[in-house]
Amino acid sequence: MTTLTRQQANTLLAHGVALDVRDAGAVRTLLEQQFEAALRHRSADLSLLAGQLEPLLNEMETRRQQRLSLVRALLGAHATMLDYLGTLAPAPRAALESAWEQLEAIVRECKAATTRNANLLAEQYSVMQRVLHGEDQLYAPR
Repeated sequence: MTTLTRQQANTLLAHGVALDVRDAGAVRTLLEQQFEAALRHRSADLSLLAGQLEPLLNEMETRRQQRLSLVRALLGAHATMLDYLGTLAPAPRAALESAWEQLEAIVRECKAATTRNANLLAEQYSVMQRVLHGEDQLYAPR
């Protein structure tokens, strides 16, 4: 493996966060499209969207692992991104903190959208099972 200078590591970390902000925005958009497709029972669209989500999520995971490795190489085995941000000069810190906060906000939105989509799909599955196989106890309270 090539040894990086601290400046190269800083550049790589900042660039990775910027790419993750971009890709997380794309994931958020795809999750909204997934919700619409699920509402309309468009299984072909759901498959297509899953195929578009997978490479984005894989790339983001690769960058997350790289980010973690770089931060720990710079600051120690238990260092976090917040620890790393604290080591930067004020101007680069402000820029990276802003991007990091933006990334965290988008990731929270994506997690909420994923939960919403999963709940919708689970409910649709449950309804289909009841339609296909009937209710166990037709008049029992739920």
